This record gives sequence, C-alpha cells and structure tokens, in this order.
Amino acid sequence: MITPLTEYAGFWRRATAILIDLLWMLPLLLLLSYMIYGHQNADIQGDISKMIQQGEWQMLFAKHLWQAFLINAVLPIMLIILFWVGYGATPGKLLLDCEIVDAHSGLAITPKQALLRCIGYFVSVLLFLLGFLWIIIDKRKQGLHDKIAGTIVVMHDEATISLPQLENSHR
Repeated sequence: MITPLTEYAGFWRRATAILIDLLWMLPLLLLLSYMIYGHQNADIQGDISKMIQQGEWQMLFAKHLWQAFLINAVLPIMLIILFWVGYGATPGKLLLDCEIVDAHSGLAITPKQALLRCIGYFVSVLLFLLGFLWIIIDKRKQGLHDKIAGTIVVMHDEATISLPQLENSHR
C-alpha cells in the first residue's frame, strides 16, 4: 500500500542495485559460455580459420550467433523478469531493501508489467539513458521504464516507518 510515508528508491540506490546484479549475473553468463564453448574451443578455432580461408565467415557468424544471443540476451532478460515477478526485485534491489510494486495499488507487479518494464529499459537506453536519469527529477523517482509499466520502486527501510506502524507490524 502506498501511503504518505512511502519512500521511493532514488537513482543512486537503484544504480548500486544494478551494479550488484551485474556482479552475480556476469560470472553466471561467463560460466555458461565456458560450459558451452570451452570444451569446443579447438573445434571453434578450427572452424573459424577454415571458414575464413574459404570466405564463409557469414556461415560462421550465423552458426554460433543464436547460442550467444540466447546466453547473453534472452537468459538475462528472462532471469530479471522472473525475479521481478517472483520476488518483486532483483537480488541487488533485495539487498538494498527495495521492491518494485504497482504504482497505483502498491501491490506486486504482474508479468505484463514486468515485460513492459523490460521494454522500457531498452527504450531508455535508446534515448541515451535519459529514461534512467529521469529518476533524479521525478517526484516519485520513476524512470521511463517505470512510467511505461506503471511501477514504482519503494524502500522497505524500517527507519522510515513510524513507531506506531512498526509496533502494529510486530503483533
């Protein structure tokens, strides 16, 4: 529920959460890439030199492109959406006591909102990151992706909860 006491997560807290998410996601993606390509490295290098010599670099590109796309683009997007829908936040946001909720009701976001939020990330990137910088000046700390999806990021810091509310929550 959104109340006058609701505190919105600001730009720097959210940027820190993204950095934390990169710290766990990049090693995972590197490990998966190694598991798929590591043992095939000699075969891939042989394919590369053979195909380049034969002028078939386009086939080489297409041969491994779909695997790289799945590992480096689709998998991270799916993980992020699953975390948003299942836990209301990625691990980085969870560590910083943040949660993504519906901007109107304060309830958990829907899969549709998670997908729209993800699309909003791409729109923000295409707009030279201005969609993310909007968080700095917005009164509810919404980025373009939040506005597109109808979400907000709130903080669950007990220091921002009034004493009567805190007492009632522990009964």
